[in-house]
Amino acid sequence: MDDKDPLEIGTHQVAPGETIRINLPVSSLYTGSTVAVPVYVKRGKKPGPIFFVSAAIHGDELNGIEIVSRLINSKLLDRMSGTLIAVPMVNVYGVLHQTRYLPDRRDLNRSFPGSPSGSIAARLAHVFLNQIVAKCDYGIDLHTGAIHRSNLPQIRADLNDPETLALSKAFGAPVLLQADLRDGSLRQNASELGVKTLLYEAGEALRFDEVSIRIGVRGVISVMRHLGMLKETKRAANPKDKPLYIAQQSGWVRASASGFVNHKKQLGHFVEKDEVLAIISDPYGKVVGQVKSQVDGIIIGKQNIPLAQEGEAMYHIAYLGHSPRNKALKSEVQHIQLKTEDVTEEWVDEDQ
Repeated sequence: MDDKDPLEIGTHQVAPGETIRINLPVSSLYTGSTVAVPVYVKRGKKPGPIFFVSAAIHGDELNGIEIVSRLINSKLLDRMSGTLIAVPMVNVYGVLHQTRYLPDRRDLNRSFPGSPSGSIAARLAHVFLNQIVAKCDYGIDLHTGAIHRSNLPQIRADLNDPETLALSKAFGAPVLLQADLRDGSLRQNASELGVKTLLYEAGEALRFDEVSIRIGVRGVISVMRHLGMLKETKRAANPKDKPLYIAQQSGWVRASASGFVNHKKQLGHFVEKDEVLAIISDPYGKVVGQVKSQVDGIIIGKQNIPLAQEGEAMYHIAYLGHSPRNKALKSEVQHIQLKTEDVTEEWVDEDQ
């Protein structure tokens, strides 16, 4: 597409310099109501990449909705080059019902590329992929942990691709994790279209987490600066200069017994192999099991509810591996502590 041509999304056309809000129809429910996806499109007057930011592919993952809201209301976008396509809620039905899934009980992030004549999940995947993602050069998909599970802010992406690695570092999350492509996922299908895509994970389902939201907004804006869509500024916090923990592999540590959980380690803690992460007791207070780390690494995901069934996933650990950078960071930091006051928003609307 020529930079001066209108961008077509559904039945709408967006010319350079225009900003519009679109409701993309997907399907009808048996009530007669129409399921439509809200889409914000802003085209700068100057040419540049086409970049999407999406949230709530899983309807109970709410942090991304707030990240998109703060992003599109930032005054920085007044000086933007290229095109931003922001989708605050992909899975509108799931948000309405506070559920991860769609009415057909399908996971939207396993339903791509979808079909124009399939189930509601297939139709939604088809519309989103073809009307939004396929028109872009780059994208960031925003997620949280599941119910009763929290994730340390992290980027999951194909870190073996140099350009994607550069985008991931520009985002500036505390942890970067190599993530293989999964069948039916948005990232897999975006990759097949040549769209470089990051997945941001942070926080817990059905909750707003201010630190995760601020890191998300900062990260998206930093990637836009990296792509030349926004002007670089020395006064803005530059997450590219911060130490990052880069992991090629991760795994879950599971409960050794059923019972009540006393957590000894939290999100962001560096742990060593065989270190005790939690104690499990029966209703009388008798210790019935210990949960131990199987590797050296950092806790990037954690179960919050203090109950466990034997074999249940409890801690998600990014492996330390043999990277000198990771080992140096561990010896220097010991625990990645994220506080709201450490992630200010001054840089978002500053005069450049």
